Amino acid sequence: MKRTPGTPSPARHGRPRARARHQALFVGLMLIAVTSASVAAADDGPGPLGVTAVTTVTPLSARVGALFGADKAHHLSGNHFCTASVVHSPHGNLVLSAAHCLADGADVVFAPGYRDGKAPYGTWKVKKRFLPDGWSKDEDEDSDLAFAVIAPRRGADGGTENIEDVVGANRFVAGVATGATAVTVTGYPDSREEPISCTNKPSSHSRTQQRIDCPEFTSGTSGSPWINGDREVVGVLGGHEMGGSTPDTSYSVAFRAEAAELYKDAAADP
Repeated sequence: MKRTPGTPSPARHGRPRARARHQALFVGLMLIAVTSASVAAADDGPGPLGVTAVTTVTPLSARVGALFGADKAHHLSGNHFCTASVVHSPHGNLVLSAAHCLADGADVVFAPGYRDGKAPYGTWKVKKRFLPDGWSKDEDEDSDLAFAVIAPRRGADGGTENIEDVVGANRFVAGVATGATAVTVTGYPDSREEPISCTNKPSSHSRTQQRIDCPEFTSGTSGSPWINGDREVVGVLGGHEMGGSTPDTSYSVAFRAEAAELYKDAAADP
């Protein structure tokens, strides 16, 4: 599915899913959330696979957040357009998302743990972004991932602090075999003001793409991390058809050499 023509605002860079179904999906999602208090552990522990529910508020869930145009930093409710997550780096300042979420160069802020119009850990400015050459040159779906360097802020003690100091981070890992374990996908549909999560085992879609069957991942969930039981990010929602053309099957680039090199470059930025 093609990206919106022209130079759209960041709010149109979410996953290209039909909006006509959002109301019905919302009702279905609420029913799922009521009947499923939690999702399965990503290490294949007890619990249902392939079930989507509202994400539980925990210190770990704070590592996932929503992206907003910088002009919406003081009016967050209803204005998020993609998902991102904090990944560990030497400087503690890195988030991962989909390339199609960060490609247009507009000023963007990240709100970790965003929920119900509030940013409990504040909003953080994206100061630099790293996209693969494959995306920058050709918008190649096999290169649909990106890292963003987050500007530090003044801490309570008057010094500076980085985002990883505040919410922690998961590890970015390339080269993990697709489907080696189940993963948990967490993201922000643009019709909702709280994140959803689903755990399942991914499978190979092609040599360069992986897929996962999880319902209700609609527009806005691009950039959602795929996190295994070792708290490693092994996928990011995007890739094929910018993440998929139906809400029940999602895609990710298979993290290989290009992803590893991109992380190396981004992680070296102070």
